[in-house]
Amino acid sequence: MTVRKFRQADWGEPLVFELSHKGRYGFHPPEAGVGDEFKKLVPKGLAREEPAGLPEVSEMEVLRHYIHLSQMNYGVNSGLIYPLGSCTMKYNPIINEVLAGHPSLTEAHPDQDPSTVQGVLEFLYKLKQGYLSVTGMDDATLQPAAGAHGEWTGIMLIRAYHTDRGEAAQRTEIIVPDSAHGTNPASAAMAGYKIVEVPSAPEGTVNLEALKAVVGPQTAGLMLTNPNTLGIFDHQIAEIAAIVHTAGGLMYYDGANLNAIMGKCRPGDMGFDVVHVNLHKTFSTPHGGGGPGSGPVGCKAILAKYLPVPDITYKDGKYALSYDKPKSIGKVHGYYGNVNVMLKAYTYMLTMGPKGLREASEFSVLGANYISKKLMNTKGLSLPFAPEKPRMHESVLSAERLSIDTGVRALNVAKNLLDSGMHASTIYFPLIVHEGLMVEPTETEPLEALDDFIEVVKKTCELAYSNPAEALKAPVNTVVGKLDEAKAAHPKTICLSWKKLCQLTAE
Repeated sequence: MTVRKFRQADWGEPLVFELSHKGRYGFHPPEAGVGDEFKKLVPKGLAREEPAGLPEVSEMEVLRHYIHLSQMNYGVNSGLIYPLGSCTMKYNPIINEVLAGHPSLTEAHPDQDPSTVQGVLEFLYKLKQGYLSVTGMDDATLQPAAGAHGEWTGIMLIRAYHTDRGEAAQRTEIIVPDSAHGTNPASAAMAGYKIVEVPSAPEGTVNLEALKAVVGPQTAGLMLTNPNTLGIFDHQIAEIAAIVHTAGGLMYYDGANLNAIMGKCRPGDMGFDVVHVNLHKTFSTPHGGGGPGSGPVGCKAILAKYLPVPDITYKDGKYALSYDKPKSIGKVHGYYGNVNVMLKAYTYMLTMGPKGLREASEFSVLGANYISKKLMNTKGLSLPFAPEKPRMHESVLSAERLSIDTGVRALNVAKNLLDSGMHASTIYFPLIVHEGLMVEPTETEPLEALDDFIEVVKKTCELAYSNPAEALKAPVNTVVGKLDEAKAAHPKTICLSWKKLCQLTAE
């Protein structure tokens, strides 16, 4: 097993200003050549009276400083497995970045006349067609800027539909399962709906009897992801859709887990009426600190007239923008959405092709099941909710027995992963799994990486039973050691300075 060990002292990185030495330089900018007459045009309150206080460092010092800082970060490109379950975090191929950095895109302005950005409109139009093909929807908008934004947009389409039918005042409830992503009830509440929770059945799927008990004329819709956050595909999905549709509600598909079923089955064929997909996850583009998001929303024909404007249309060899949609919910994002992210996703689609997308799902499912089978019988761990059932793209183990026996919790297992040079897995989600450890190995992780992860988890469990005090010390090999969790997050003590964090650790 390859384990990276770092001493905390190795990571004491000063600020670039602290590296500054007077007279040292790495670059001489050319003379501005600005005459005195031009200088007079600068308002007095904005004119600099002395040189900017920039650090004086050599090119080599700058290079080493920022490379060192980048090594203190963690991402799918830099380390062994990035197992954030229920939140697909995929490797971003370099070709995506090369194309997204092309001047034809980066130097275009969103206010340009559509006739001058035909290439941009063309790839957006074709991306939408690919999106519809993968999801089984009839129409879509690319505007939403992220998954939760897409959820809200989708729920607003549902609201517009019921309003148009004169039922908005009556249909006030959105149903969500107890295994739902937290953004589901939040998005529905933001759209003005009351949230009704339904429990899971013993096998981890939606409890049909509980669902039947809460649907009715007040139901606006059901938000569901399939496979769900337990990694279990709900085989009852056709019946679930029939129950909701019979009551007059609509089906919303949370596409965060689409990586499990791309090219295998489509939300539109399961009975869903509206869906969002996280382009910035499922289709490989950077997520979080690596870049903005994109959460396009697709829908069936009954909802198409409510989609945001403008539409990108194609006629007589030309792409144009159309605002001819009287019942649209309006714009939900400036211009076209996060175009840079969309180009990366489109590049991924074209590079992979239909066969590649199917294989990505196959390898993701295979990896999750491999981890489940290897760890479910480890002392202290279990696989709750129908352990005999195969998992899809992710697996949720429980460390409840480990916690009861040794006092070493899921949190501590995650911290021990950090000590081995791996990213911590998702913990304590979904809430219906006590001491949950959620893992989602994407298709790019080789068998050796999965084995390394499995070995670290097993050894952590062994350490918990043999020497729990030692297991509770982690992390000790990271930039910052173990923190007081409450103190580190408290607004009076939280600080993003490494010096302050080290001081908190020492205290």
